[in-house]
Amino acid sequence: MYFLGFTWNPADTLFNIGFIQIKYYNLLWIIAFALGWYIMKKIFLKEKKSLEQLDSLFIYTVLATMLGARLGHVFFYDWPYYQNHLAEILLPIRESADSRLFGLFPGYEFTGFTGLASHGAAIGIIIGMYLYTRKFPEFNMLWILDRIVVPVSIGAFCVRLGNFFNSEINGKIVDKSFLFATRFVRDSDDLHPAQALAVTKQNTVNAAYDLIEKDPRFSEYLEAIPYRHPAQLYEGICYIFIFALLYYLYWKTDKINKPGYLFGLFLVLLWTVRFFVEFVKKSQGGFEESLGLLATGQWLSIPFILIGLFFMFRKRSGNTI
Repeated sequence: MYFLGFTWNPADTLFNIGFIQIKYYNLLWIIAFALGWYIMKKIFLKEKKSLEQLDSLFIYTVLATMLGARLGHVFFYDWPYYQNHLAEILLPIRESADSRLFGLFPGYEFTGFTGLASHGAAIGIIIGMYLYTRKFPEFNMLWILDRIVVPVSIGAFCVRLGNFFNSEINGKIVDKSFLFATRFVRDSDDLHPAQALAVTKQNTVNAAYDLIEKDPRFSEYLEAIPYRHPAQLYEGICYIFIFALLYYLYWKTDKINKPGYLFGLFLVLLWTVRFFVEFVKKSQGGFEESLGLLATGQWLSIPFILIGLFFMFRKRSGNTI
C-alpha cells in the first residue's frame, strides 16, 4: 500500500499581544504545567498533604524544569555558540542584525526560549526536588520523585507535541510512501525562512511558507523538501503510554510503597524510548561527533537508564534517600 505523504505547515504562532508572540509551543508548556499541578493536587489530597506545600512544589518544579532545560541545551548541544553569546543563555533574545528588540535595542530580536533540552530538564527537576526537601524536611526525596514522575510523563508528551507544531526535532528522511512520512515545510534545515522570503518576495514568513505550499509557481521548492519521520510524535505517543502505566501503578497497585520504584521505572521507560527514537531522528548536534557511534541524546540517556534500573531493583531498607 502506498501513501502520498503528509505535508505539515502550521504557523507556530497562535496569536500576538503587542510584541509578545503566543506560540503553540509555549501554550503546550503551560498546559503541561497545569496538568501537572492538577495531578499532583489529586495525589496530595489522597495522601493528606498540605496544598500550600503543593504550591511551593509547583514553583520549584517550574523553575527547575525551565532552568535545567535551558542550561541543558546550552551546555549539551550548543555551547560553541553560547560561549560567545552569554546574554542569550537566560534571556529570550537572539542576535539579529536587521532587528530591533522592543523597537528600542538594535541588533537583537525577541524569540522566546527556543532551545530547551529534556535531559537538562530531568537533571534540573532532580536538583529542584532536593532543594525542596531541604526546605520541607517532612518530605523525603524519593517520596516526591515517585509521585512527580506521573505528571512529568504527560508533560513530556505536551512538549513533544509542541515540537511537532514548531516543525523541529524532526526525523531522518524517508520515502513519501512510508506510512508516517511527513513533509515539514517549515523545517529550517530544508527550507530556511530567509530563502522562503527571498523566493516568494513576501514580507512575512507565514505568507512565504503558505505560498510555497499552495501556489503552483513555487512547486519546485515544495517538491525539494524531503519527507521525514515525525520523530516528535513517535516519542510523544510513547510518553502517553508511560503516563498511563505510571498512573495505573500509583493508583491501583502497591508499587508506590516501594520507595524509588516508580521513579526508576520512569527513568528506564522514558529514556529507553528516547534512545531508540534517536535512531530515526536527525542529528541535534552536541558532542556526538567527538564520541561517535551514538547520537548525543543516546549518550545522555544511558546514565538515566542505568540509574533507573538501580532504583527499581535495589534492596530497600527504609523510606529515605
